[in-house]
Amino acid sequence: MGDLIRLRAQAGSGKGQRTALIVVWLRGGASHLETYDPKPLASNEYRGPYQPIATRVPGLQICELLPRQAQIAERFTILRSMAHTGGGHPAGSLQLLSGDPSVQDKQKPEFPDCMAVANYLRSDTTRKVPNYVSVNGIHSYDSFVIAGPAYLGTAYEPFRVTGDPNNPQFEIPNIGLRDQRESERLQERIHLRKSLDRLSRDLDQLGAMQALDAFELQAANLLTSPDARRAFDLSQEDPKLRDRYGRNTWGQQCLMARRLVETGVELITTTFDGPLCGRVANWDDHAVNHHIFEAIQFRAPAYDQAVSALIEDVYQRGLDKKVMIVVTGEFGRTPRISYAADSGSGRMQPGRDHWPSANSMLFSGGGIRAGQVIGATDGRGEHVVERRVGPGDFLATIYRHLGIDAERVAIPNLSGRPIPILSDGAPIPELVGTS
Repeated sequence: MGDLIRLRAQAGSGKGQRTALIVVWLRGGASHLETYDPKPLASNEYRGPYQPIATRVPGLQICELLPRQAQIAERFTILRSMAHTGGGHPAGSLQLLSGDPSVQDKQKPEFPDCMAVANYLRSDTTRKVPNYVSVNGIHSYDSFVIAGPAYLGTAYEPFRVTGDPNNPQFEIPNIGLRDQRESERLQERIHLRKSLDRLSRDLDQLGAMQALDAFELQAANLLTSPDARRAFDLSQEDPKLRDRYGRNTWGQQCLMARRLVETGVELITTTFDGPLCGRVANWDDHAVNHHIFEAIQFRAPAYDQAVSALIEDVYQRGLDKKVMIVVTGEFGRTPRISYAADSGSGRMQPGRDHWPSANSMLFSGGGIRAGQVIGATDGRGEHVVERRVGPGDFLATIYRHLGIDAERVAIPNLSGRPIPILSDGAPIPELVGTS
C-alpha cells in the first residue's frame, strides 16, 4: 500500500480536479480519407466518391458524411498525423494503447494499456461506482486480446458492461440491490467472511489475494449502492436527449458514458462495432469484407449522430474541462483503393486495407483549445508530411490529461522490476489543457 500511495503521489493523481477520459474505439480502423482527412484532388486510384464539406471552423473540411460533426467543429480538434508501425490489428492496437513497440501480432498484451495504468494509479476501492468501466469497450480483435492490465493483475481490469443499452430490457445484473434488507444481509455476510478469513497473505505470490480483495470490495459497493444502479439506468434521461444520441447501440453507449463520468467514473471505453458497421461488424474495410464506400455510407449516420451528441452534451453540462473524449481506431486505411471479390456475394468491389502510416484522431474536451487541425498528410493521404506523432506522444497526452507524470512513474512488474509506463513520447502541445 505504501508503494501504491507513493506511485499515486508521483503520478499527481491527487492534485487538482479529478479528470476523466472517454475513448470511442473504431475497431478495425476507419478510413481517414472518408472521415477527417479527405483528399478531393487525388487521382481516381485514391479518391473516393464523397466530397469534403466546410465546417464551422474556417479552413477545416471533413467528409460530407459527417454533417453533424461539421456543425460543432469548434468543439473538437483533429489530429491528422498519427503514424506507427503496427500493420496488424493486434499490433496496431497494442502499439497505440500500451506503447508496445513490437510490430508482431500477439495473443495478449505484454504491457498494460493506458486505462489500466491510470486505474492502478487512481483506484479507490471505497468508491460506490467503478473507476474504470468498459461499455462494450476495448478488449479483443477476433481471438487476440488487444487491451488489458497485463502484469498489473486482474484487479485493474474494467468493470465490463455488455449487451445493447438501447434494448428496453437491458439491465446490468448485480448492481444496486433494490431491497434494503437484502443489502443489510449482504453486509452481514461480508463481515462474517472477513472474520473467517485466515489465509496468509504471505502465500500471495502473484497478487491473487489482492485482486480478490479488490474485486470483493468493488462487488460489495456495486451491490449495495443505489447510486451505481442509477448511473447505469438510461431511463432516467430525457427521452428527447436519448433521441439526440440516437436510439441505437452506439448512441446509447455514448449516453451511458456521459452519465458515468457525471457519476464519478474516470475511465470509460466504448467500441463502435456490431450490426451498425455492416456485414462483418467492424471498420476493417478490405474489399473482401465490404464495398467500402457503401459500408461507410451505411454506418456514417449513427456514427455522426452519436459522436456529435456526446461532444455537445459534455460541453452543455460544463464537463469539457474535466472530460477528454478521444475517437480513434488502431490505424487508417490505404489511400490507394484496392479491388477484390466480396467474400459473400462474389461481386468485385472497392476496399481499403490496413495503413498505419497515417491515421486521423478526434479529440474534444479536456480543457484543450478546440477548432484546431494538427499535422498533415500528403496529397494522397499516404504519408505524414507535417507534425508526425506516434503512440508514445498519444499516450503521454492521455496521461497528462489524467494528471499522471509519465516521465517519472514506473510500476513494478511481476518480478518486482520497475517498468516505466512510457518508454518514449511527449504530450502533444496543442492537446494539453489550458485550464
